[in-house]
Amino acid sequence: MSKIVFILVTSLLFFTGCKTQKDPAQKAVADAERAYWGEKAIQALNERKFVLEADRIDFKYGNFAYVSSSTNFISMNGDKATIQMAFNSPYAGPNGIGGITVDGNASNVKMETDKKGVVTFSMMVQGIGVSANVFIRIYKGDNKCDAVVTPNFNSNRISFRGSLYQEEDSNVFKGRAL
Repeated sequence: MSKIVFILVTSLLFFTGCKTQKDPAQKAVADAERAYWGEKAIQALNERKFVLEADRIDFKYGNFAYVSSSTNFISMNGDKATIQMAFNSPYAGPNGIGGITVDGNASNVKMETDKKGVVTFSMMVQGIGVSANVFIRIYKGDNKCDAVVTPNFNSNRISFRGSLYQEEDSNVFKGRAL
């Protein structure tokens, strides 16, 4: 019996050790890929043609929801912006896919980079169903980012967390806008 236990423990330690060690070549490839997508994200912000695909939405009082990145996004194309949220629910919502979609004109667009390479992009979005400030923060060497949407008429701030892509690299489904 002790021989079987010894073999099981030894096997477990061996396989656990194999999983925790990272190959330096794999790490270098992963770092290079992140840097590539990070550069494309900065280029997309500069061109004002981007889509932030959110996989998590945080609400005002600390509640959050993991969401589908194909239906939850913030996008900009020139001076037009779209903010869409869609949750997995039986209710179709105003946009037909379980949430809300608002289109608006982007103005007061600003982009700054700090000493650490963190890029902050801000814009004001105004349209029929939206009047809000949008602040996007993207970290150096990656396309992972956070965005905060702050409405001008109430304090129901919403944060999007996800990845920023050029418009042609994105795969989102836009619902019916207000």
